Amino acid sequence: MAAQPIDFEKPILEMETKIEELQQVSRAQGVDLTAEVKRLQKKAKRLRRDIFAKLNRWEQTLLARHPERPYAEDYIKLMMTDFVELHGDRLFGDDHAVIGGLARFEGKPVVVIGQQKGRSTKQKIYRNFGMPHPEGYRKALRLMKMAEKFNRPVITFIDTPGAYPGLGAEERGQAEAIARNLKEMATLTVPLISVVIGEGGSGGALGLGVGNRVLMLQYSVYSVIMPEGCASILYRDSGLAAQAAESLKLAAKDLKEYELIDEIVKEPPGGAHRNHQMAASILRRVIRRHLAELICFSPQELIKQREQKFRNFGQYMET
Repeated sequence: MAAQPIDFEKPILEMETKIEELQQVSRAQGVDLTAEVKRLQKKAKRLRRDIFAKLNRWEQTLLARHPERPYAEDYIKLMMTDFVELHGDRLFGDDHAVIGGLARFEGKPVVVIGQQKGRSTKQKIYRNFGMPHPEGYRKALRLMKMAEKFNRPVITFIDTPGAYPGLGAEERGQAEAIARNLKEMATLTVPLISVVIGEGGSGGALGLGVGNRVLMLQYSVYSVIMPEGCASILYRDSGLAAQAAESLKLAAKDLKEYELIDEIVKEPPGGAHRNHQMAASILRRVIRRHLAELICFSPQELIKQREQKFRNFGQYMET
């Protein structure tokens, strides 16, 4: 079943439906409607450009959550070959909200890790709505240490509303698992590229995000907390999420302006959910470029570059 379109998408989809209907009439009745179709296609392209140029931060959050948006598993299938998924943290169990393993990126061996959501109800429950447990972060760390042992670059795909806040997760050391990942990623001796492909929520996202290069897709979001949670805390009303989103400045352009990320990766017209293949192709080229730069660094240089990058975050004043 097709996903319900976001409100701002509806005028575009209506225009595209008209174009498709005209094309069907043209084929069925042998009538030449080429001129009219081209006119409407130009109009649709202009409409899409105008709408997406004016998206507010809440609308971008909704776009980052679009159920048809490509997930980590989709990017792995489209961008990599010989993927072998590895399971479990060797301590408690296997977290299905985090996938990862060995793969080849353009023929070169890498370790890839991603937070994975689900589309159907059954998949969402299986993937815990993309919210990892502690064993998910420990599995990710196990794979990163494996990458270090065999000198393989690490590529992570971030897409989570946040780490799972349930009682069981807290009992098994959720905060410790994330903190340990931050510490270990900071000193990893291999190149690490982190890509926010959808939602980047709180420490749950940062647990895979201490990279030499941190990239964001054009309509992804990255924040210390998701808008609904922020609105609930600050305004005691989750219905004010749109207002909170503006205050959080969670859009890719905001993060780039504050120099918290390295690059914004453009998406296909209308968003990555409109063309998975094109989205993966664009992202592949960007990762290829950054990887080519990073593999020239020594292990010590990689650690120093990563350390300097994150130490430069924020502003302070001495008095």
